[in-house]
Amino acid sequence: MPTHVYLILALAILAETVGTSALQASQQFTRLWPSVLVVVAYGISFYLLSVTLKVLPVGIVYAIWSGLGIVFIALIGYLVFRQALDWPAVTGMAMILGGIVVIHLFSNATPH
Repeated sequence: MPTHVYLILALAILAETVGTSALQASQQFTRLWPSVLVVVAYGISFYLLSVTLKVLPVGIVYAIWSGLGIVFIALIGYLVFRQALDWPAVTGMAMILGGIVVIHLFSNATPH
């Protein structure tokens, strides 16, 4: 399996994270440039996500994309937007990361 597919997936996650951060900054689509960034970033993210589906199964791709997106957005929310994270939230996100590691290391659904 080409290793560049994981780079493409990482870029899709980055674009989704930028888009979701801009969604918060758009203030319910009342600010023009953050709103434009939402649409462009999500468009890039979904395109790159679709490219990875040529090689990896949709369930695996979506689990990694959404799981890492959740963790990154929670961190951005905490660091940039000053949104609180309590221990149950942090524990849940650690479990999400653990699930991604298990999928990557042990699942036969994706080539290693």
